[in-house]
Amino acid sequence: MVRNCLLFIVIFLSFNVRAVPVDAVEAMLPPGSQLALLAIDAKTQKQVINIDSDTLLPPASTQKVVTALASSLYLPEDFRFETTVLRSGKDIVFRFGGDPTLKRKDLQLLISALKARGIRQITGDVWLDDSIFTGYQRAIGWPWDILGVCYSAPSSAITLERNCVQGSIYSEEGKRLTRVFVPEHQPVSVSTDALAVNKETQKSLHCDLELHYDNNNHYQLSGCLPYRKNPLPLKFAVQNPELYVADVLEEELKRAAIVVKGKIRIGSPAGTEVFIAKHTSAPRDDLLKIMLKRSDNLIADNLLKTIGHRYYQQPGSFSNGAAAIKSILKENAGINLHNAVLVDGSGLSRNNRMTAQQIMDVIAYVYQHPASGIQAMLPISGIDGTLKYRNSVRYSPLKTRLAAKTGSLYGSYNLAGILKNQQGKDVLVVQLVTNYHIAESEDRPSKVASPITQFERELYQALFTSSLTMH
Repeated sequence: MVRNCLLFIVIFLSFNVRAVPVDAVEAMLPPGSQLALLAIDAKTQKQVINIDSDTLLPPASTQKVVTALASSLYLPEDFRFETTVLRSGKDIVFRFGGDPTLKRKDLQLLISALKARGIRQITGDVWLDDSIFTGYQRAIGWPWDILGVCYSAPSSAITLERNCVQGSIYSEEGKRLTRVFVPEHQPVSVSTDALAVNKETQKSLHCDLELHYDNNNHYQLSGCLPYRKNPLPLKFAVQNPELYVADVLEEELKRAAIVVKGKIRIGSPAGTEVFIAKHTSAPRDDLLKIMLKRSDNLIADNLLKTIGHRYYQQPGSFSNGAAAIKSILKENAGINLHNAVLVDGSGLSRNNRMTAQQIMDVIAYVYQHPASGIQAMLPISGIDGTLKYRNSVRYSPLKTRLAAKTGSLYGSYNLAGILKNQQGKDVLVVQLVTNYHIAESEDRPSKVASPITQFERELYQALFTSSLTMH
């Protein structure tokens, strides 16, 4: 009897789930927005919803799943970035392998290895070998106005401290000008003539904080900054990684009391090389997990160039790396990206274009091949990574239910991953929202969620309850 009552309740509740037309969900987006949406039952492969899944749109950082899959299929599991020190005659060579996680303390340990070999004086030159990569350090389509911030740090063979320098700027009441602070050990110069103002003055002058920089790692802040009780943290992208590392290396060699008679040069000398020491990064899957959880652009782009280097047996670049990824996915996973536009590995370029169906092909392969480990690396709603604080999915009943890669650029808000619905079934979903803009004149109470948050909350709750309908 109890069993029959429970069955009746389940059936009753299932019939009382409110149908949610996808048009009503899409209408929550601001006018002019464009949506591509594809959801598939993971077990039956039946489409749950399909809106413009063959339209090419900016993938943003959902593209990192493509880079992750290509890396998993092509690079060996024990792959690590390497930084090597060698002797070539009177010269010392630091051969950089594009390690996006190389730290200053790692460089110090390599210098310690020189001393351990009894090297107290370098009578020749010190070479920084960057031959593993070639071409642009910033992909085509990276906007000029973000090149000074760390999430768009240059993708270079010679990389140190994520090609990023931290500092802070102070705007204090009673002071006309702001002031900046950068740790002394950082070989960059930062100055400011930005005004410290109240918010009303800033608004009336239409005056924002601006960052200017040059290729010598000089930074200039100008414009206005409202008064702040605490300093504003700053993260500058190193503009010239070769100069930056050369300056750091010169300082560290002096600190180690190793005298250099020659110069610090970029490149490599001719002649026989003798191994001295090597630093290696974390292995492949550890790097991929960081890349996907944190949406790390530098890891993604340096992996792409490394894949291009290995696949074509030539210095890696954005161009050959993207071509290699397309070939690897076609050859090893049967995924055809022939008409996709891949410009980098991070998705940062505004020139990248993929369809929801192409991204779905990648997500489906990842789901069907759990041994790759990629699904377990995706951020989890309300728990970690870029989904930890995403308001649309961080609360019950969606908390912990969505494992997905996020992606955002100016006007784009994307998600691609796996949702476990209330019946315990897995739904694969790809959401691409572009041309999303809210009018500046829109007056929305502070406690009211943004349109994109309302849209996503309704969409994923409807997918969770299996109530989303085409009409």
